[in-house]
Amino acid sequence: MAGLKSILSHSPSVVTRKTGNEYVLVPITNNIADMNSVYTLNETGAFIWEQINGKRCVGDIINAMTSEYDIDNDTASKDVFSFIDNMSKYLIIKG
Repeated sequence: MAGLKSILSHSPSVVTRKTGNEYVLVPITNNIADMNSVYTLNETGAFIWEQINGKRCVGDIINAMTSEYDIDNDTASKDVFSFIDNMSKYLIIKG
């Protein structure tokens, strides 16, 4: 489970494509795209995805969310940890 000081990164086995304001994430297995497991991120998910870079800790990502969306820390924290939990289940992020 990620904590505030955890530093996360994108899995190297996921190809990312940006389409407008959305990101499409395609897992790669044995050098083949798994088109049955494509994930589309909404605006908030895309923002969090952009913040995950292998350098920022989760606390910094939460602070960036509060600034970008003018929301309170509790709401940002719930959104970020929910995103991390979901993406971790599918091995799309690591850390």
